[in-house]
Amino acid sequence: MSITTRTEPEPAEGGDLAVGGITYQRAEEGYFDKRQLQRTAGIWGLWGIGVAAVISGDFSGWNGGIAAAGWGGFLIATAVVVAMYITMVGSISEMAAAMPHTGGAYSFARAAMGPWGGFVTGLAETIEYVMTAAVVIFYSAQYADAIVKQLTGFSLDDHGAVWVWWVVLFAAFVALNASGAESSFRFALIVSFISVAILVVFAAMALFSGKTDFHSLFDIAPTAGHSAFLPFGPGAILFAMPFAMWLFLGIEELPLAAEEAHNPERDIPRAGRLGLATLIVTGAIVVILNPAVLGASAISGSGEPLLDGFRAIIPGNVAAILSAFALVGLLASVQGIMFAYARNMYSLSRAGYYPKVLSLTGRRKTPAVALVVGAVIGFVSLFVVQYGGSAAGSVVLNIAVWGAVLSYLSQMISFVILRRRFPAARRPHVSSFGVPGAVFAGLMALAIFIGVLANPAYRPAVVTIVTLYAVGLAVFALFGRKRLVLSPEEEYALSGGLTSDASAHEPGGAELTQRSR
Repeated sequence: MSITTRTEPEPAEGGDLAVGGITYQRAEEGYFDKRQLQRTAGIWGLWGIGVAAVISGDFSGWNGGIAAAGWGGFLIATAVVVAMYITMVGSISEMAAAMPHTGGAYSFARAAMGPWGGFVTGLAETIEYVMTAAVVIFYSAQYADAIVKQLTGFSLDDHGAVWVWWVVLFAAFVALNASGAESSFRFALIVSFISVAILVVFAAMALFSGKTDFHSLFDIAPTAGHSAFLPFGPGAILFAMPFAMWLFLGIEELPLAAEEAHNPERDIPRAGRLGLATLIVTGAIVVILNPAVLGASAISGSGEPLLDGFRAIIPGNVAAILSAFALVGLLASVQGIMFAYARNMYSLSRAGYYPKVLSLTGRRKTPAVALVVGAVIGFVSLFVVQYGGSAAGSVVLNIAVWGAVLSYLSQMISFVILRRRFPAARRPHVSSFGVPGAVFAGLMALAIFIGVLANPAYRPAVVTIVTLYAVGLAVFALFGRKRLVLSPEEEYALSGGLTSDASAHEPGGAELTQRSR
């Protein structure tokens, strides 16, 4: 990932523009008209889409951290990850307010590190969100199948056909997201409130049912030389951090809604802080109370920990009915994460990094092609891993986490570079943590990155991402870098972050775009 200095565009063949080794093609007539989004979201809509994207982490997946490090180790890992997200969200909010474009992480890195940095970061975020959507679909299918089996005795999984759930869920949420941004934000807001309410209900039931035993938090037998609090030693904390991330991964997606928010410069930072505060509270509920009901040893291997928690408190079909509401939390994240990967792919496509067809929005002003392509990739990933002999949930989860930490590290580097290179750029919101906060968050992301590399269990995820990057970088070097378009993200980067005219934030609004036509 090379750090480039600002280079003025030069005329290229056919009226295109050349910047270093990058060529910007002239946008065809009506190019941006076919790639429009619609402003529909206020602060609560943004809060809803942000919380919806993450809330499934409270229902499944996180408990693998207890298997990796014991409850005490996972508690420490979670505390460190919370600190990372608090400082990181501050940095991302500052960049999002300065660059209110759909590009998000790609936009930040493009402005700081040039087209190659933008592509590397954008691809990491694509991997993160597409794989996260697949993981949430996987766990949603587990929950749904378990509920149906408890109520009717029938299970698709028992017949080797759990993939049918995947098809149904992917299709349903592609259709929902494609129906329009307004319905997407409204659905996300409703299911976020329901999901938070379910977790609060679980907390109350756990506390007042008499089923909570805090001694059972330490029922994992320690290995030689270690304690009940850290049964696998302090080194295992690093291996638990990816699972702690699962409680918050996705809240950083809010900048991707910038072109669909009424007031992105004000509302994205506010919604980010409010959403993160909500997730810290809900995360505390499941990290402390869910294993206190089941015991750390039992919950460490559970595929549906909250469902098992409800079963322990209220046996029988009543638990299944309550858990059907818990399924809402998982489905909320399908909605929120699909929104994220579609906007990420849309912005990279609009600028020419990905095939331009992925940014077409049609009559409903939603990137429907990107939604379908992401769903197909997610389904194929689950199918290949699950029926190739591995547990799809854990492998694909680690692919998503590694994509996320790559994106986080790049964004924190971008923050530091932008603060130093563009001190005069307009910043409607300023991070309370400044450069030290970004450095801390970046170091924590790097630690998780190294932890994934060092753990042999995560090796399939690492090999997969390295392969994807090798292919992606080769394609961009051979073709993509010669086909870029001056989208808002590219205009901002080429201006040095000094555009002050509001029209520069709209496709085709800045002088650079006029020169390219």
